[in-house]
Amino acid sequence: MTYDILQHYWWFLIALLGALLVFLMFVQGANSLIFNLGKTTEERKMLINSTGRKWEFTFTTLVTFGGAFFASFPLFYSTSFGGAYWLWMIILFSFVLQAVSYEFQNKLGNFLGPKTFQVCLVINGVLGPLLLGGAVATFFDGSNFIVDKMNLTDGMQPVISHWANASNGLDALLDPWNLVFGLAVFFLARILGVLYTINNVDDSTIRSRANTQLIGNSVVFLVLFLTFFIRTLLKDGFAVDPATGMIVMEPMKYLHNCLNMWYLSVVLLIGVVLLLYGIGRTVFCKNYIKGIWPAGIGVVLVVVVLFLLVGWNNTAYYPSNADLQSSLTIANSSSSLFTLKTMAIVSIFIPFVLAYIVYAWWSIDKKKIDKEEIDHEDAY
Repeated sequence: MTYDILQHYWWFLIALLGALLVFLMFVQGANSLIFNLGKTTEERKMLINSTGRKWEFTFTTLVTFGGAFFASFPLFYSTSFGGAYWLWMIILFSFVLQAVSYEFQNKLGNFLGPKTFQVCLVINGVLGPLLLGGAVATFFDGSNFIVDKMNLTDGMQPVISHWANASNGLDALLDPWNLVFGLAVFFLARILGVLYTINNVDDSTIRSRANTQLIGNSVVFLVLFLTFFIRTLLKDGFAVDPATGMIVMEPMKYLHNCLNMWYLSVVLLIGVVLLLYGIGRTVFCKNYIKGIWPAGIGVVLVVVVLFLLVGWNNTAYYPSNADLQSSLTIANSSSSLFTLKTMAIVSIFIPFVLAYIVYAWWSIDKKKIDKEEIDHEDAY
C-alpha cells in the first residue's frame, strides 16, 4: 500500500470511529430527557439503568477516537487537543461527570441526593453532543490556529502549533454555524436516545412519552441539519493543490466533492433514508420498537460520508482561519509511512473487536428493562 492510500485508509477509519461515537451518543440523548420521560422515581431508575448498561461503550469509543487520531494524524491531535484544550477539557469533564453520576447517585453517604447526580447526567446529555458537534463543525468552518514546523528548532519552546488567540478553542462557540451544527448533533442524540429507550425499556407509559418526544426533536433536527448542510454545499471550501500542497479557497468545494465522489453521495442518501425510515415507522406504527437499528445504521453512514467529504478529494480537513497555509490535510498531518503501515496490520483485528461488542451488546440486552428488574435486582 502506498503512503497516499494508507493516509486515505486511516482517514476512513477515523470517519468510522467518529460515526460510531455519534451513534453511541444515544446515551447522552436519553439522559438529556430523564425528567421528560421519567416522571416518577421508579421511571427515572428504569431510564438510568437502561443507559447505564451502555455508557461505557460511548466513553470507550470517545477515547479510542482520540487515540486513533493521535496515532494516525498527530499534528491534528497536537494542534486541536493542545491548542483548543478548554473546549476539549469541558467535553471530557462532562463525560467524567457522567461516569461519577452513574456510580454514586444511590451510594450510601450521598448527602447530595440522587436527583443532584441525575441533573449531572442531564448536563452531560446536553454539553457532550453540543460541544462535540461544535468541534466537528470546525472541520468545515475552520479554527484559529497557526502551524510553524520551524519552531521545532526553538530550544526554549519547540511547539509546532499554537492558538492564535487566548480563547484556546472556546471561540469555536462564537461562530453561529458551529452552534447550528452542534445543536443538530444534540437533537440527533435525543432522537437516537428516544429510539433506544423505546426499544430497551419495557414500559408503555415511557414509550408513549418517548414517541411524543420523537416527533418534536426530529423536526428541529431536520431543520438545523438541512440548513447547515445546504449552506456547506454552497459555501467556499478549503481545497489543496496536489502539486504544490498550497491551500486555496474553492467556490462550492464540498458540492464538488459530492459530485466527484458520487458513490459517497449515494451512501449519504441511503443513510438519510434509513434514518427517516426508523423515525417514521416508530411514529406511525405504535408496536414497532426497533427503529434504533435502521436509524442508527443510517446515522453511521451519514457521518462517515461527512468526514470523507471533508478529508478526501484534496480537501483541508482542519482549516485555519488565522493562516490559510497552516490548514491541515491528510497529507501534511499524518504519521510516517512506517507507522501507518504498522497500524494498518493491527487494524485487521478491528472486525473481531466489533464482533465482541455485538456479542456483549446482545448478552446485555437479552432482557428488557422493566419495573420488576428495578425492584428486585441491583440498579443504579
